[in-house]
Amino acid sequence: MTKDAVIRAAYQAAGWALAPLAPVVLKRRLAKGRELPDRWREKLGHATLPRPKGRLVWLHAVGLGETMALRGLIKALAQQAPDLEFLITSGTRGSAEVIARDMPPNARHQFLPLDSPPFLNRFLHHWQPDLAIWSEQDIWPGAIFATQTHGIPQALVNARMAKRSYEGRARLGSLYRAAFACLRVIDAQDPTTAQYLSKLGAQGVSVSGSLKPAAPPLGTDPAEFSKLKAALAGRRVWVAASSHAGDQAEALAALEATSDSLLIIAPRFLNRADAIAADLRARNLPFARRSADEVPGPETRVWLADTLGEMGLWYRLADWALVGGGFDAIGGHNPWEAVNLGCPVLHGPDTANFVTDYAALEAIGAARQVAPGTLASALPAPSEAAEMATKAKALVQDAQQKVQTLAARLLALMEAQSCR
Repeated sequence: MTKDAVIRAAYQAAGWALAPLAPVVLKRRLAKGRELPDRWREKLGHATLPRPKGRLVWLHAVGLGETMALRGLIKALAQQAPDLEFLITSGTRGSAEVIARDMPPNARHQFLPLDSPPFLNRFLHHWQPDLAIWSEQDIWPGAIFATQTHGIPQALVNARMAKRSYEGRARLGSLYRAAFACLRVIDAQDPTTAQYLSKLGAQGVSVSGSLKPAAPPLGTDPAEFSKLKAALAGRRVWVAASSHAGDQAEALAALEATSDSLLIIAPRFLNRADAIAADLRARNLPFARRSADEVPGPETRVWLADTLGEMGLWYRLADWALVGGGFDAIGGHNPWEAVNLGCPVLHGPDTANFVTDYAALEAIGAARQVAPGTLASALPAPSEAAEMATKAKALVQDAQQKVQTLAARLLALMEAQSCR
């Protein structure tokens, strides 16, 4: 038995040994509100939905942004093979709640089982997918091994790996080398990730860029949009999207330096909403709260968007967006959800999580980096904003073409397996 095989066997044995503890851990999380009461058993492999008839493609991503990015690939797969059904899995409660509002046709969501053979086997026996697609950074060796054992072809797409993640996984090199050996298509967002994956043992890594630019625009209620657009007519509207404390401070300083705009604050974490409201009161800034169904009046300076899953509405209402995470040593957040809705992007200096994305946007003048304390002077005029939005369309179209090519490769992989 090779060293990789020994490591694989040991990892799976550990998964069997730890399985009895899983229900205890999940029930504690449930008591803290971190699991959905009617769905926590999905993480033990118990399906809460029936398997659809026909060919089923299973796609997995860990969190909210990664899960939403899969929609572009699902759209491309469905265009090329209209008979396909889709299963999306993720690990977080927020991702489940938001994807439910923007679920692609012929798709459904479940939570990924914990990385232990009894739960994974139960999941795979029920769903019996014809293709498994892993996305970004969420690589679970046990799940990959179990999927291979069931004879299901697998791929890794939209892969992204920072230096720290690579160094952590390199310490378990044999384990990840064994996992990557089970994957037949491996596609990365950038050359650096491809290099890291190759060092970990991945073979034939290709680079197609991020899936995020190709994702369909976020949805919203057309009637609600029309009503609010009319209510805000004549005002310059901008949004601090997925904001943290540092983004909020920069946005409010810029707002106080101007007199003719309405700022929408859409915090990354809704548990910050009360603290934001307290800050607005302390600044004597008139504000409205979305969670209280309050609509801004002429005197309102800030609209606190403290609801879940409405970013499609905020980007449609806004003339431009300050995409958060750039002033808080967080690494920045996804600019493409704004770009895909024609909303120009401003951002802080920290873009570690989206270096390639922001570099591509800035290279053609479709996004603007802002230094601390300079946001007020960086806010675009209406003509500038329109020009930035137009320039971004070319990048979106290029990404959509690349996703179509990737979808064709994945379908070929599935077809080849079915012919054996």
